[in-house]
Amino acid sequence: MREWLQHPATRSRLRGSLFAGAIGDALGAKTEFDSIDRIREIAGPAGITDLIPAYGGVGRITDDTQMTLFTLEGLIRAHAAARREQGTFATTATASPVEQSLQLAYQRWLHTQGVSWERARGPQDTSTEPDGWLITNRELFSRRAPGLTCFSELEAYGKTGVRAGMDKPVNNSKGCGGIMRAAPVALWSDDLAEVFRLGAESAALTHGHPSGYLSSGAFAVIVRELLLGKPLLDAVATARAELEKYQGHEEQSVALDQALALSREGAPTPEKLETLGQGNIGETALSMSVYVALTTTDANTALLASVNHSGDSDSTGSICGNLVGAMYGEEALNTDWLAKLELAEVIGGLADDALAEFGGSAPGDDRWYARYPAH
Repeated sequence: MREWLQHPATRSRLRGSLFAGAIGDALGAKTEFDSIDRIREIAGPAGITDLIPAYGGVGRITDDTQMTLFTLEGLIRAHAAARREQGTFATTATASPVEQSLQLAYQRWLHTQGVSWERARGPQDTSTEPDGWLITNRELFSRRAPGLTCFSELEAYGKTGVRAGMDKPVNNSKGCGGIMRAAPVALWSDDLAEVFRLGAESAALTHGHPSGYLSSGAFAVIVRELLLGKPLLDAVATARAELEKYQGHEEQSVALDQALALSREGAPTPEKLETLGQGNIGETALSMSVYVALTTTDANTALLASVNHSGDSDSTGSICGNLVGAMYGEEALNTDWLAKLELAEVIGGLADDALAEFGGSAPGDDRWYARYPAH
């Protein structure tokens, strides 16, 4: 049980992190990889200042938020299974196979993307349909430009049932598809080293380059520290200390140093932000998001700054949103954006369920375990 999750401010920060991540995702959904000049043509000379219709509506999320929700569901299911089996709130992978739970959560996401359950579930699973509550939300069954690496590696698991990891890399990809979904890992443990490790392992299921998975470990630690109310600079320093313990950390360490140096030059602009990269790979997605969060003073300004650039705008919007939502809380978010946000009720409900499960107030009855069954 994590007693800090029972504090009202933590509830606001967690819900804020998930909501702001989804809002940032939606703000950048229309203009992913459009040049900043093109963005200004579409949205006006100030760039994106409000939600723009994408995927047939306003406030629509992409695969970034979809996969973040499945990450959180996988964590809840792993924790609930360990609690049910052992009568304790286990927080280690030895007590609960959390990596496998995350793998299977991503296979359920794959099914929502038009892959039959028979092909998505993996050869060890003989079920006729996926279980649990999250998959019953039909709005998730919509393909929103999923990353090719995530898609292909999850399809490969569906064929072989072989799970990748840091010690068994699946490829050499360092795309941002690992970090964009990793924020919920912040809840997994009170042990910072374990949060980092699991954040990295969660990304290594699909991305085998150190910058593709170590960025996720660092991100999970930063989010955890922000949920605890720590200042962002301190959170980054804590994450960087963990990061340096791993081989292959250099690219991400340098990228974070560049973000910190750039933050001393004042308010963000698209031109400054683009000097850090495009946000389509792990190390730049994190560094760009940290830079924006450091150089803005409120969540909504940060969300807009994080999507006004020529790169992977929905991913940097999502990652930066997870950061600033945890910094400022749910109450700081633009209420009009929240009202228009797709799946807002699902996001809020999942956040509250996570607070119950990890905070020690989850029910122990069959209804809860049907909602969050094992694996």
